[in-house]
Amino acid sequence: MVTKRDYYDILGVPKTASEAEIKTAYRRLARLHHPDVDKSAGAAERFKEVSEAYQVLSDPQKKKAYDQFGHAAFEPGGGFGAGAGPFGGFRTYSYSTGGQGPNVEFDFGGFTDPFDLFEQIFGMGGFGGPFGGAGGRGYKITPTYQLEIGFEEAVHGARKEIEFTDESGKTKRMSIKIPPGVDSGTRMRFEGIDLVFRVRRHPEFLREGADIFSEVNLTIPQIVLGDVAEVKTVWGPVKLKIPAGTEPGSLIRIKDKGMPRLRSSGKGDHYVRVRVSIPKRLSSEEKELYEQLSKVSAKKKPWF
Repeated sequence: MVTKRDYYDILGVPKTASEAEIKTAYRRLARLHHPDVDKSAGAAERFKEVSEAYQVLSDPQKKKAYDQFGHAAFEPGGGFGAGAGPFGGFRTYSYSTGGQGPNVEFDFGGFTDPFDLFEQIFGMGGFGGPFGGAGGRGYKITPTYQLEIGFEEAVHGARKEIEFTDESGKTKRMSIKIPPGVDSGTRMRFEGIDLVFRVRRHPEFLREGADIFSEVNLTIPQIVLGDVAEVKTVWGPVKLKIPAGTEPGSLIRIKDKGMPRLRSSGKGDHYVRVRVSIPKRLSSEEKELYEQLSKVSAKKKPWF
């Protein structure tokens, strides 16, 4: 029976290592032992070993399970093995050596695509430069391009005509349909190329995932007495009820008025932060009313 090495020993870090220290150790070893760099015997297995150790120790839940149960946490029947428990197993991909030797299978736990891992090590676009293309030897990398879209296009979706240069140096045009809900960093594959989206900022809305945040400025009487204010959302204006006595800085939720959820049904919420507009100039009538209010407030006995 072969005994698996300790993940901490593989990365050369102590159990007290921080997330940054684990990541730094992994990147150094992954570069060192990648099969296109390390031509020594057993390099592929060492690279696989380093990748597997990082997948566990970089995930807080997996790391906690490993610290408690060791490798048994991820074995079949151990509660966290392949297809079981909250972690599942390690997804397997084949690495082709392009006729230079036997194909080797790697396990990339949390990555849906092995080249997502390579891009983290060597930069966006894998080994083919910042905009993708074929690179290295023996494997094909999907070309990667960045596409900037507007905030409204991310909300409602859009159809775009894009132009790019393929691996053979030819310029191609493609019509793509962008689904509602994409965000900056969203990666999608269209007919053999990967697009990474960058969504432009909105002057009034702040986005966090599927939720949207904005502000509304109210007068002192509005927040004291309550009111109904009209606020803008990505789905049009909405009448927002301001409860009496609302505290400045409070967030009021408007359900289902946020961004569409990209990979599931429904929408996020829209949160409106209440701001108070303090008048800098008062009319004689306003000044008189505030003075009266001040006198009334001064007569009240403190509650404490």
